[in-house]
Amino acid sequence: MKSVEEQLALIKRGAEEVLVESELVEKLKRGQPLRIKAGFDPTAPDLHLGHTVLINKLRQFQDLGHQVIFLIGDFTGMIGDPSGKSATRPPLTREQVLDNAETYKAQVFKILDPAKTEVAFNSTWMDKLTPADFIRLASQYTVARMLERDDFHKRYSSNQPIAIHEFLYPLVQGYDSVALQADVELGGTDQKFNLLMGRELQRSYGQESQCIVTMPLLEGLDGVKKMSKSLGNYVGIQEAPGVMYGKLVSIPDSLMWRYFELLSFRSMAEIEEFKKDVERGANPRDIKIKLAEEIVSRFHGEEAAANAHRAAGNRMKDGELPEDLPELELSSVEDLPISAVLNRAGLVKNAAVARDLLGSGGVRVDGAVVDRGFIFKIGSVHVCQAGKKAFARITLKAE
Repeated sequence: MKSVEEQLALIKRGAEEVLVESELVEKLKRGQPLRIKAGFDPTAPDLHLGHTVLINKLRQFQDLGHQVIFLIGDFTGMIGDPSGKSATRPPLTREQVLDNAETYKAQVFKILDPAKTEVAFNSTWMDKLTPADFIRLASQYTVARMLERDDFHKRYSSNQPIAIHEFLYPLVQGYDSVALQADVELGGTDQKFNLLMGRELQRSYGQESQCIVTMPLLEGLDGVKKMSKSLGNYVGIQEAPGVMYGKLVSIPDSLMWRYFELLSFRSMAEIEEFKKDVERGANPRDIKIKLAEEIVSRFHGEEAAANAHRAAGNRMKDGELPEDLPELELSSVEDLPISAVLNRAGLVKNAAVARDLLGSGGVRVDGAVVDRGFIFKIGSVHVCQAGKKAFARITLKAE
């Protein structure tokens, strides 16, 4: 096992906050594998690279020799995580949650070592709690403390309804740490309240409090808003290799180092050398290719990554994706069909040309051929190509 200093350096890589660092150092000094927990509510069947920021950190803990617990919140998924929500989230059925959970397991083992991963479902212990147990759990926290949470406070102040079951969510997440006897819990910065709840409940139940590592929310392809499928600024880990490769090679230069730090398994020393290469005049696109190949290899294998690279090279010969890719912003009061976007962006002479190109397979979005049914959502950003020589990275903003 690496020294405490070496472990701490890797743990803190890309992390937003470590609470409490001195306590984590003491845990590491014991020289025993720690129990590292991260919970995921299976609220959707597929994951994107934003979700993998936490999973990558779990993998780093695995590489350091610690016990990783991938917790699937099949019980909490039926409550619905209120974090960051301005309205009550409709709960999922148990059938929906279990179906999504199965796809999660298949996807995360592209990153985690299955032989070193404990997969847990929080219904295992939550279903066994009696009403009296739940009352005891609820008695550990006050309504006033709950309303200190930013999203609850905003909703309460603006007279937006807060359902009683939403108060249960952070309590259940905290109790998961009690049930698993977690030494460390990972979560996004939006989960800090819930993570701290785990520390408090562990003390209440006579356990040593877990430490917390919060990770930033990964920006999407636009480099501004967090990665989200609904915003269209995402890279899905089950997307075709060519699509994934094209999106990553096309990210803004300003986003490149953020993605390297949070998504790459290369050492920070190697990434620093890449930065120096760019400062000495290297083409940033060549560095982004290294990132794209690494990520595509992780989820699809090295052969698929090589094929995606060759295909991209062939498209470059036809004039696709130049180094000085134009950046365009459009405004609209609603989502737009791709034909309207191409026309307004000036990538085609008129709507008729757009329709002809779409009908003949001459339009690509993020490297993938699209048809007339593709809808460009407000808030999303895509690299669009019309024909062989007209292309741009286009952002559609709300008017």
